[in-house]
Amino acid sequence: MPFGSLWLPVLVAAAAVWIASAVVWMALPHHKSDFSKLTSEDGVADALRKLALKPGQYLLPFMVDPKAMKDPAFVKRLEQGPIAMFRVRPNGVPTMGSNLTLYFIYCFLVSFTTGYIARHTLTYGAPFQDVFRLTGTIAVASYTMALIPESIWMWRPWSVTIKSACDSIAYGVMTGLIFAWLWPHG
Repeated sequence: MPFGSLWLPVLVAAAAVWIASAVVWMALPHHKSDFSKLTSEDGVADALRKLALKPGQYLLPFMVDPKAMKDPAFVKRLEQGPIAMFRVRPNGVPTMGSNLTLYFIYCFLVSFTTGYIARHTLTYGAPFQDVFRLTGTIAVASYTMALIPESIWMWRPWSVTIKSACDSIAYGVMTGLIFAWLWPHG
């Protein structure tokens, strides 16, 4: 089956997930508690501003070599705390246009990959449930699995990962339904 016959479900699924995720983040309340306010936000901001940090990802306390875990001075820094990971972005108002464009590209890549695998697995006229089962599973895995290591290694609260995984499962099911609905028939 030529991939050209799958462009419609790829594009419709990508657009549907892009729109659904915008609704989830703007209209639904469950992600409002994903971040917490610092007790002294202005004091922390002033301290960080004085450091003139470049945009990037930071770890406190920082270690280059895991052997530092045996260094008593480093262990003391860990015990005293704080222990933190944080990201610094460029100053200024975020440009939502570029973020929304990049997110649409991500949704498109998930849909494209889903279509590519389905094209090599299913045939023209495959039953709705077979198309849904395969494409939904691929899309759920694509949207969901990468979230888990963020909680394992990057200290993202599990509650945040679980909420995002639930959103992602819905996006995957939506993708599977769209592929099953628009799957080419003979």
